[in-house]
Amino acid sequence: MLKNFLGNSPIWYKYTIISFLIFNVIFYFTLGPTITAWIFIAEFIFTLAMALKCYPLVSGGLLAIQILFLNLTTAKNAYHEVAQNLEVILLLMFMVAAIYFMKPLLMFIFSKVFTKVKSKLSLSLLFVILAAALSAFLDALTVTAVLISVGVGFYGVYHKIHSSDLDLNDDGRLDRKQLSGETLEQFRGFLRSLIMHGVVGTALGGVMTLVGEPQNLLIGEKMGWDFIEFFKQMDVITIPVFFAGLLTTIILEKFKLFGFGEKLPEVARKIIENYTILEDEKRTEKEKYRLIVQAIAMVLLIIGLALHLAPVGFIGLALIVFQTAFMGITDEHHIGPAFEEALPFTALLVVFFVIVAMIHDQHLFKPVIEWALSMEPSTQPTMFYIANGLLSAISDNVFVATVYINEIQASFNAGELSRAQYEKLAIAINTGTNLPSVATPNGQAAFLFLLTSALAPLINLSYGRMVKMAFPYAIVLGGVGLLCVMYLL
Repeated sequence: MLKNFLGNSPIWYKYTIISFLIFNVIFYFTLGPTITAWIFIAEFIFTLAMALKCYPLVSGGLLAIQILFLNLTTAKNAYHEVAQNLEVILLLMFMVAAIYFMKPLLMFIFSKVFTKVKSKLSLSLLFVILAAALSAFLDALTVTAVLISVGVGFYGVYHKIHSSDLDLNDDGRLDRKQLSGETLEQFRGFLRSLIMHGVVGTALGGVMTLVGEPQNLLIGEKMGWDFIEFFKQMDVITIPVFFAGLLTTIILEKFKLFGFGEKLPEVARKIIENYTILEDEKRTEKEKYRLIVQAIAMVLLIIGLALHLAPVGFIGLALIVFQTAFMGITDEHHIGPAFEEALPFTALLVVFFVIVAMIHDQHLFKPVIEWALSMEPSTQPTMFYIANGLLSAISDNVFVATVYINEIQASFNAGELSRAQYEKLAIAINTGTNLPSVATPNGQAAFLFLLTSALAPLINLSYGRMVKMAFPYAIVLGGVGLLCVMYLL
């Protein structure tokens, strides 16, 4: 039974999860529900940190079942959290599948970029700026799905050459040993740093606009701000933070700090260049036609998301139908693999909403909210920013923003806050939940999606490594944001 329990996970990990499940019952009856709830949060974070040892859906799911069993929340309340976030779930189910059918086009575009832009620093800045621009108008998870597809595609090309007899050097000779050891690690480091720059870019762009993150829309609706007004209200903080983020990228790449700075190995560049030439030469008319269909789908995607013609998931589903219909993909077993990438993460997100429901039912954040509201009006925005940042790093930033904006709306309606103070607190909540939350994968769904994706084990991106690489960005983005709240807001 122990051999089968959690499969190939290390024996110490199995014993740890069993210990959690036993001691949680003891904690519940000795320490009470509130402290036990905090212990559950710490344990769930541990399962995320050990994502490469065991997919957190399995171990975290066991904790979620126990939370329901101990009545720290109810299935009804957990369902309510899922219903509140149905748009995110539909996005993951359908948009990521739509991106799957665009992979050939993405590989075509990015292989050209990789081979034309020789400077790693320029490439890193390009990834940050592109991800930020797209996330400001589209959606961070969609942009992350694109980054993951590109990363998996390029690793696949490298691995294909490494493990086959195919030679892509100009002289027809390729030493297999050249592609192993240090070169392989350098290539992984190169991909890892680019993808991390890109995911941080989604946070930089996502905080700026009404549609950048789900909580932005919620805050904008409560405040009555349209797209332009929301951008203007936030720009006193978001613009300085964006440029601070770009400066951080330059410093990290220039001085090779925190795991950044790895360049594309020359042999890998040669492989990608020659692979691109080979693919261009052997591309059939049918494949060219499919690229055109995918390009049209990409344009429709940008128009649909920028104009908000429908919920993001619906747009994704429409693109799946469009691409499969016009590319002639009609067999179920050819359509099915498109859904394999995102569904495990979607299931994990539902498990996460059980944790969120527990936080809500046990009022774990209420003391912090009451403490922040008891402060002097001049210091309240700063306190809200700090509290939101810390809580978003361990919880979900959408949930934290929802709890806080509802509390300050109640205070405003009760006449305890002026309109000007109400707006300042809303800005502090939006920036506080978006910026410092890049510190851990818990706070940002895009980071968690990357951590649990098929790409993470290929490029050796563990929870600890992600936290380490995100640390300088979290300090700079969070710190500059805090200074702006204190002195410019």
